[in-house]
Amino acid sequence: MGEWYLEYEVQVNRPGLLGDISSLLGMLRVNIVTINGVDGGRRGMLLRADNDDQIERFAQIASTMDTIQVKKIREPKLRDILAVRHGRYIQRDVDERKTFRFLRSELGVLVDFMAEIFKQDGHKLIGVRGMPRVGKTESVVAASVCANKKWIFLSSTMIKQTVRNTLMGDEFSSDNIFILDGIVTRRAEDERHMQLVREMMRMPTIKVVEHPDMFVQHSEYDIEDFDYIIELRTDPDQEITYEIMEKNHMMSNPGTMGGSGLFNF
Repeated sequence: MGEWYLEYEVQVNRPGLLGDISSLLGMLRVNIVTINGVDGGRRGMLLRADNDDQIERFAQIASTMDTIQVKKIREPKLRDILAVRHGRYIQRDVDERKTFRFLRSELGVLVDFMAEIFKQDGHKLIGVRGMPRVGKTESVVAASVCANKKWIFLSSTMIKQTVRNTLMGDEFSSDNIFILDGIVTRRAEDERHMQLVREMMRMPTIKVVEHPDMFVQHSEYDIEDFDYIIELRTDPDQEITYEIMEKNHMMSNPGTMGGSGLFNF
């Protein structure tokens, strides 16, 4: 049974319109899985059908109706699923199509978005941009929990400045979510840590890099290597800059990257 996403715009709003559309889908033996309003007054549906002919027949009939205008009929993308689930599309950069923008007030949607990515198999490289205390690390951890995945910090400032140079036992599993802080990793002087990062990057698993722009500096990786870039802000006008963040890292670790402010194991 195949899944489809249907999105239509109401042209003539009248009582019973949704019931008529639902009845038509029912007669064609198409099941409605989820239904919700989405952006711009449109309505979205996730559908299941035994074969493509049933969907094509619905599209033909719908094209003759003056009460609705079908906007999309396609296999559901991740944004379609989330739009029906949350009632709106997540914001995507017009020019950089792999860049998605969220506000701190939308952490629930962000966690849901990342959790769906985390459930996928194979390699995915995800970059997360955002200023301190906006919720980057917390969202990644929460999404890992939602996806029923174990998270592994390779570098972090969650508690204290931490750099890993080894993994043990089941930490090498491809089912784990590997998280690193791009600023901490870029400043790390331990070659064993960088070797671990390279080994992790070759694994067919999910990798999340906070501050990806800093991570790619002085490394063999490029921003084009990322499959998704997520930007998280407190408000829409907040500028993401790295001067303050680097100062914060310097203050939290006044010595070198092996000093008393660092957990290195």
